[in-house]
Amino acid sequence: YVEPTIRTGWRNNAKRAFDIAVATVGVLLSAIPVAIAAVLIKLDSRGPVLFRQERVGKDGHTFRMIKLRTMHVDAEERKADLAALNESDGPLFKIKDDPRITRVGKVLRKLSIDELPQFLNVLFGDMSVVGPRPALPSEAAEWDLELYERLRVLPGITGLWQVSGRAETDFARYKRLDLYYVDNWSLLHDLGIVLRTFGAEIG
Repeated sequence: YVEPTIRTGWRNNAKRAFDIAVATVGVLLSAIPVAIAAVLIKLDSRGPVLFRQERVGKDGHTFRMIKLRTMHVDAEERKADLAALNESDGPLFKIKDDPRITRVGKVLRKLSIDELPQFLNVLFGDMSVVGPRPALPSEAAEWDLELYERLRVLPGITGLWQVSGRAETDFARYKRLDLYYVDNWSLLHDLGIVLRTFGAEIG
């Protein structure tokens, strides 16, 4: 017998309070780095500073995820031409030296600065600080029924996949980590993932 994870009541309120507290601090602390990054993005390549992309959220509802732009403005149009270079299995798309990434974008991605605006998504209620990676609709269209279980929770800025060597993680492990998080969620678990994320970024 395995007791199911309970997310309602005070647990749900505690997670939301945790998200708001962490995201508020995150927005305040990241204001200067994001402002500097915005200037560098404008100087480096043409296009907007922010990049908004449709992602699949809790219960299948879509939302616009906010990031700092790290790719050239024609990146989406060039994706089909680079399909043969995809280094990931399953529906994920990953190229180690993606030619669509700008010079500044490479630095922002390495330091994860491009993801800092997602704290706003957390405050808006579309995301959580910790949760499964927010998937693209095109990725979700290729999921099996089991993987749709990950939509029982809000997607996160960080999560088990992100702190488990995501660049070296194949799709089977990506799926297993997401479902493990959904089935074993706790506030203490979230805190541990946040600490591991922080340690990985400064390490």
